[in-house]
Amino acid sequence: MDTLTPRLAVFISLSGAGGVERMVMNLVREFSRYPIKLDLLTLKAKSEHFVDIPSSVRIIPLKSKSSVTCIPELKNYLLENQPNAMLVAKDRAGRAALKARKLAGTDTRIAIRLGTNLSSALTKRSALNRWFRLRGIQKTYPLADAIIAVSIGVGHDTQKLSHYPLEKIKVIRNPVITDRMKQQAEEPVPHAWFNDDTPIVMGAGRLTDQKDFQTLISAFGKLSDQQPVRLIILGEGKERPELEAQIEDLKLQDKVLLPGFQSNLYAWLARADLFVLSSRWEGSPNVLTEALALGIPSVATRCPSGPDEILQDGKIGPLVEIGDAEGLAEAMQETLRSPIEKPLLQAAVAEYTATVSAQHYLKALNIDASPD
Repeated sequence: MDTLTPRLAVFISLSGAGGVERMVMNLVREFSRYPIKLDLLTLKAKSEHFVDIPSSVRIIPLKSKSSVTCIPELKNYLLENQPNAMLVAKDRAGRAALKARKLAGTDTRIAIRLGTNLSSALTKRSALNRWFRLRGIQKTYPLADAIIAVSIGVGHDTQKLSHYPLEKIKVIRNPVITDRMKQQAEEPVPHAWFNDDTPIVMGAGRLTDQKDFQTLISAFGKLSDQQPVRLIILGEGKERPELEAQIEDLKLQDKVLLPGFQSNLYAWLARADLFVLSSRWEGSPNVLTEALALGIPSVATRCPSGPDEILQDGKIGPLVEIGDAEGLAEAMQETLRSPIEKPLLQAAVAEYTATVSAQHYLKALNIDASPD
């Protein structure tokens, strides 16, 4: 048995087609380039992003269906495999891994990756639910060897909620920009709307309250009264019926397209004239970073957390207050009229490459290896 090659475990609950799943899969592909033993432990492997995993990665699907019930399986994995480190994505999975390590009595280094602003995510929960969640965070997080935040805002929010030492919270930018992304962006035109000169505004994400596409559609309605323009919102989710009803009420059926989840987001995004992030909260909005990396002018809400960091407090694109349809419409119109040059947009997100991000993750995990 080779005891010199480090073993790294990555644990994630694959619950959909969101940014967390996409970023972790980007990391796994990048980690596979290093001379390490790489295990991918999954709960609910149902994500559209769970594709193209390198053959060198050992995939271990857990039988459990939740972060609560998987603790015995994680304990057994730690005892049997003794990984040097484990990277865990998402709060509940992170707390489960820490409990499992305590039961196993192993010395595996555990780092929890947090990709959202927990304070904002908890605002609509009941007081009792919030209390239980915060109690669990404050009880277990001190056991973590490191907490990795995807933005400065997420780091400060996590410290406030958990009382975890700020100096042990490491901000590592998401592994957004990949060669694969650039290749996919060059694939054929995905829709006939891209074949004429009518400007296209694009939004993307799960059709949920967090993304506040209602405000984007309202703002677009105001913009479309002023000039020819179309709107495409990529993604799927429970708010589709409400959004379709809003589009019909505003008589925008011939100007707004909801094509659902697209496996190749980038072929669409690369051909947009403007990207808009209308979210109520984020961690570090990947699709905003991707839009800039592809040279697409962008507008975003000043939501917690991330857009202000990515857009450099408005220097790289306008920041609008959450829920302000009038302000968003004005920012969209102005950006379409006077877009920032492509090289400046791309330079703003240069640190969000998968290669750089993976190096920082391995350092935080104390994995000493160079890529093959």
